[in-house]
Amino acid sequence: MAKKKVPKFKESIGIDIGTHSVKIVHLKRIHEGFKLLNYEVRQTVPQGLEYIPSELRPDRFAPVIAEMLRSMKINTKKIQHLVTCIGGDHISIKQIKTIFLPDEELESALFFEAKKHLPISGGEMILDYQVLSVEEKTNNMNVLLVATTKDEMKSHINTLVTCGLNPSIVDAQSLAVANVFALNTYVEDGVYVILNIGAHRTNMVVYGPQAKFFARDIDLGGFNFTKDIMRSKDMTFEEAENYKFEFGLQGPQAQVQTLSLSTLDISEKPTEETLALEVKRSLRFYVKEAGSSDFKKVLLIGGGAKLAGLQEYLAENLNLETEIYDPFYNLEMPEKFREKKDPQLALALGLAMRKE
Repeated sequence: MAKKKVPKFKESIGIDIGTHSVKIVHLKRIHEGFKLLNYEVRQTVPQGLEYIPSELRPDRFAPVIAEMLRSMKINTKKIQHLVTCIGGDHISIKQIKTIFLPDEELESALFFEAKKHLPISGGEMILDYQVLSVEEKTNNMNVLLVATTKDEMKSHINTLVTCGLNPSIVDAQSLAVANVFALNTYVEDGVYVILNIGAHRTNMVVYGPQAKFFARDIDLGGFNFTKDIMRSKDMTFEEAENYKFEFGLQGPQAQVQTLSLSTLDISEKPTEETLALEVKRSLRFYVKEAGSSDFKKVLLIGGGAKLAGLQEYLAENLNLETEIYDPFYNLEMPEKFREKKDPQLALALGLAMRKE
């Protein structure tokens, strides 16, 4: 039996650079698990300021990350294991099936195969892959393809270097979402739907021990819920943000509407209804592609997971058990963190848990 590979690092740093905030997690490896040493969340946009994401300066991240590292007393030169990620429109991921090929032929063959499946120009593509399994009967290989562009990778690396960091592993956001669940939870057979609800985008991952991997982005997040409140209650952005954090979907005169499966016009629908419809569409596509509908539950992570009433709304309208996932489930942690478990740290935790 092959020996289990033991990671060389004792401590690790996971950095989740989001549109609206940066999350940093510092872990220590103990036995077969991890101990939380420290974490911090810091916004890159002033509190209460309405903004257009496309107009935000990309160079705003480096000073924030550098200050966070100083605040956490992390010496950038002594970091043993640093993992960050790229997500959104800048990365593509897909599980494919191909004929068995030896290692020396596989990479070049997959590059041409990736151009068929991933919407990134071949000349601009940076490709990575992982062989998930080889089917005994057909000898076909199930392979996970991940690709980004050279420009996006260069921009991401420059941000880290500006902070004094030495970039090591750059993961795909969807894989980090799956990692925090797979590496930190006892997973029963079946299929799990993980919704990472950020400020402007929800990263949806369908994952299971024996299931086909699926990921897509839905262009809805906490910002959209705020805009709904502004419109319906004639509030300023700051007022709507405060209202959202206090009441969520459960404010005065809030009404829960049951979705109509036949209704396809989403232009005037509230964000929670549009989100549920998009998840339903994705699950129907998944069932068609994977041939499996054994969905166990929906797990919510990200800052938007804390929105009061959203968990109950999605459970009712998706007709699936839905819960806010606790990414600290199996972590050893100091007493001072025990009451501060935040689902928006899940992605950074998944990054920090990644092996070499």
